[in-house]
Amino acid sequence: QVQLVESGGDLVQDGGSLRLSCAASGIIFNLYTMGWYRQAPGKQRDLVAAITNGGTPNYVDSVKGRFTISRDNAKNTVYLQMNDLKSGDTAVYYCNAKGPFSPATGYWGQGTQVTVSS
Repeated sequence: QVQLVESGGDLVQDGGSLRLSCAASGIIFNLYTMGWYRQAPGKQRDLVAAITNGGTPNYVDSVKGRFTISRDNAKNTVYLQMNDLKSGDTAVYYCNAKGPFSPATGYWGQGTQVTVSS
């Protein structure tokens, strides 16, 4: 059974930092592209950052220079370091895994809330 468990969400002030973690089980982690998505109230779920199984990252323009995605294949964990947080970053953040045998939309975690107060 595939499980993605996110952690690290919190309430933080504008300009603050957080690190999200997503621990994966039930998949061959080093074969999967891992991604972080976010969904604000009343909005669709959008990609924030992803990292390929080879370690190549990509980011949505709005977080470039502020967020860093990384992975530790030995720990089956993907991270999202978020710096200089803004109120517009407030959302539920979801971990996603796409790879062999996954559904087209990938596997999803339950999400972790990030709230940035101004």
